[in-house]
Amino acid sequence: MENKQKVYGYIRVSSKDQNEGRQIKAMKELRILEERIFIDKQSGKDFNRAEYQTLKRMLKDSPGSLLVIHSIDRLGRNYKEITNEWRELTTECQADIKVLDMDLLDTRLHKDLLGTFVADLVLQILSYNAENERNNIKKRQAEGIAIAKAQNKHLGRPKVEITNEFITEFTKWKNGEQTATQAMINSNMKRNTFYKLAKQMELERK
Repeated sequence: MENKQKVYGYIRVSSKDQNEGRQIKAMKELRILEERIFIDKQSGKDFNRAEYQTLKRMLKDSPGSLLVIHSIDRLGRNYKEITNEWRELTTECQADIKVLDMDLLDTRLHKDLLGTFVADLVLQILSYNAENERNNIKKRQAEGIAIAKAQNKHLGRPKVEITNEFITEFTKWKNGEQTATQAMINSNMKRNTFYKLAKQMELERK
């Protein structure tokens, strides 16, 4: 990286459960300052993301900066929006962009007409693939849900049933023979689950 050029990193994962560690490691290996690394844990269907919008404002305030992303699908997964956003970043924000897993997508290296054409072509292909993969994921999810419904499978967390073991421990607790904590341990249940079933038992006894 050039010393005089401000360098920013952008990281995105689709949900809070996904690990962004691999992308962070790549940014730190490039010695990008931590305060210049922006992370969104959100879908790539559009660019309405808080950290990305903050980053974009900073790029506009610092013309000539470099934006580093790990791969094009981390920027987004909508073909049309990715290509529009790329052009906005490079023209309105006057920023350079480097995609780590695709050497051709480095605007610092392709300032001539042929280089720009090649980079633009690669960008369009990768953007198309990113959106196509997103659509395939959505299709597979919809098919999985449809199959589960057809087979009468329960979607989401499995329903906790009242067992004979729970009834025994619940009864001991209600009779003062043990504490609620001990009853939870003996019936191998979490606190919320235990009290939920206890409430259900009390309603059934009324």
